[in-house]
Amino acid sequence: MSKGLKTGDKVKVLSGDHKGEIAEIVKVDKRAGKAMLKDINIVERHVRKSYYNPQGGKKSVHVGIDLSNLKKEGK
Repeated sequence: MSKGLKTGDKVKVLSGDHKGEIAEIVKVDKRAGKAMLKDINIVERHVRKSYYNPQGGKKSVHVGIDLSNLKKEGK
């Protein structure tokens, strides 16, 4: 199911809000079948104060795009 995609590959988004955009893969989550793309599909999460995050506030997080919606770009 991984389609041979790995970190660092250039891919084209085939469907969804970012259709037609080309980006580099930052991380691949094979268990969920999703890939995180550089500067695409980033949302802000509100984070509660904790030991690891003493200030709390907002944090930018990548939201994965399903591997079936990506196509590897040739060189």
